[in-house]
Parts: sequence; structure tokens; C-alpha cells
Amino acid sequence: MKLAIVTAYPPSKVTLTEYGYHLVKHFRLQDQVSEIILITDKTKEEKDLAFEEQGCKITVKEAWEFNSYSNLFKINKAISKTKPDAILFNLQFLKFGDKKVPAALGLLLPFICKMRGIPTISLLHNILEKVDLASAGFTKNKMLQKIYNFIGTTLTRFVLASDIVAVTISKYVTTLKHKYNATNIALIPHGAFETPPEPDYNLPSGPKQVMAFGKFGTYKKVEILIEAVEEIRRRADLDIEIVIAGTDSPNTPGYLDEMANKYKHVSQLRFTGYVAEEDVPKIFNESAVVVFPYTSTTGSSGVLHQAGSYGKAVSLPDLGDLSILVKEEGYRGEFFDPDSVNSLANAVESILTNDAYRRSLGKANYQAACSLPMSAIAEMYISHFNTIIAKKTGSPILESK
Repeated sequence: MKLAIVTAYPPSKVTLTEYGYHLVKHFRLQDQVSEIILITDKTKEEKDLAFEEQGCKITVKEAWEFNSYSNLFKINKAISKTKPDAILFNLQFLKFGDKKVPAALGLLLPFICKMRGIPTISLLHNILEKVDLASAGFTKNKMLQKIYNFIGTTLTRFVLASDIVAVTISKYVTTLKHKYNATNIALIPHGAFETPPEPDYNLPSGPKQVMAFGKFGTYKKVEILIEAVEEIRRRADLDIEIVIAGTDSPNTPGYLDEMANKYKHVSQLRFTGYVAEEDVPKIFNESAVVVFPYTSTTGSSGVLHQAGSYGKAVSLPDLGDLSILVKEEGYRGEFFDPDSVNSLANAVESILTNDAYRRSLGKANYQAACSLPMSAIAEMYISHFNTIIAKKTGSPILESK
């Protein structure tokens, strides 16, 4: 199978970059995949394909740019030129831009591919029906929210034209089936990016690192984390370093620089900037607790799965998709009220001051991550592609190995 994957890809800063990297990394090892056509966004630096000596051939086609009005045509051209046997879209609603027209045009691609007869699966990481538009940084204007919802519903119907739409949370399956009468929805869990050998759960010497990882500025706010750690420092004799690992959200350029200036008086506060894939293990392994300073959720959390892979205790808000994920996949964490600095301080302090509790959370999360490795997720997609191709051609369904 010659498989095209449309995704952002490292060193890109566009959303879902990390997930795209790990999709490619594990699809390349599937016996039934003879070549991966990586249709990705343009970057100044070369794509990170350090693993390509293993597995199938990978052909890179840099075909699109964030917020470009021509993405629809350029991606379609790349598909025509490479002639894949099947195509996987790694999507969310602001995948191709944070401007309305480029974002919308990009989401027409699954419909176009289906019309062209290409076996198509769209992985939809979020659905607009489950996004708090105000908290997630879209708009607080009620009229604009109605317009966004109308546009979102229309675009969802185009994505649903795919042979299969894969979602990572069971609630999304229910919503899409009930609202759109969709019969082509598949629940395919997010999966853990890596499953390293089980850690010893010890921490390095020095200050205990409280870390947040991601793209910040919309619904991921670092203020509450910084102020919570300052509150802990006032009431407990703990040596703590705050680590903000990642970059601005594309929607909020300059946010982290603003935060660095606002909190320049805070000691042991470190902003790492962009974290390359090879540096991710170090960032997680050195952390005592991974915090999710979210005011809303917009889909399954890659960071939670990463934290689990490295056996880390987590502190997270008890809201939306994170709560569902914890219940459905067996993760454990210390919950907090996303509107309360004191609540987050209590949650983090309870982990930092109780080493046995921190270890128990880390062990539970490691076990949860190991139960759904990315290799198994790739096999699920191959199985679905085999079913689609068999239906189109009338041939027997191949079993993935």
C-alpha cells in the first residue's frame, strides 16, 4: 500500500505536528505499507526523518503553508502527482490556518479525495460541538459563536464524506452519529507516542521540576501555573523549578514573551522554547509533575499520553475531554479547578510532598500508556484501510500483521 499522510510535521510549529511525526514513525514499520507519501507544510529546516533507515520508503512533499489560500489546490496537486493507494488526514479545525477561509478550504480535502475514489480516512482530533469557543480562544461574541457553529457543522459534513472518520474519544462517536446520522465513525484511541522501558520513577537531584508542555496562549494559560507554584513556595519549604516547555499557539503570537516579562521577578522560571523530538524524553524524565493549565479542552491530549509513556504524575483540570480520557483509558491524576490558583497549588503540592503518591500516579499512567502503543494504533488504521479497499475492489480483506 502506497499511503499518503497529510499532516504538519517537525520542525513545523503547526498544531498536531508531534502526532504527525509519530504516525509516520509507526506506519513506516507496517508490513503492508510499501511507501509513505508525507504531504506536509513547508519549513525552512529539513524534515525530521532520523528514523527513515528503518521500514518503508518515505517521500516528502512540502505542499502547503499555514493560512495559505492555495493549500487546497497544492495538496490536491501533490496527491495527483504521487498517486497514493490510500490517504490519511491528520486533522483538527484550525489545521490549515487560523483565518476562516484557509482553514475551511483545507477541510474540503477529504470530500475531494473521496470523490476521486481514493480510500480516505480522516482522523479528527476535535469536533466543534465539544469546544468551548470562548475558553478556547475562538470568540466570546455570542453571534459569532453561532456563525462559527454553523460553519463548523457545514465543514464537519465535508469531513464526514471520508470513507471513515476516526475519533479518539467515545463521546465524539455518539455526537457525530446522533447529530449527523453518520455511520462511518470509528473510535481509534490516541495511543502513546513512545513506550520506553519502565522508568525507576526516581527524580534527578536538584529542584523538583513542575512542567507544562504544549502550545500556549489560547486555552492553555501559564499564569495559573506560575502563580500556583508561587503560592506553594509561600507555604512550604520546597525547592521548585517551573518549566514552560513549548511555543506560542499560532493564534496568540508573542504570548510567552509577554508572560516571561510579566513574571520576570519569579525565581527558577524557565521557558524552553520549541522542544525538538530528540529532546522530549529529557524534558519529561526530569519533571516531578506534568501540569495541564487548561481552561478548556479541544480533543484528546497528546501530552497526557506522553506523560504516561515516561511514567509521570500529572495534575489536570476536571473538565471535558481530559476527564473522559482519564476514565476511559485508565490514567490517573490530581484534579484541580481550572479557575482557582489555590486549587492547582493544592493539587501540585499533594504530589510534590508525597513521594509514594507521585510514584503511584506515575506507575498507573505508564501502564495506561503501554496498553495502547502507537504501533497498535497504526495497525487499526491499516485494518480499516484494508476494509475500505476490499469494498471498493471486491477483493478479500487483508489482515494486518
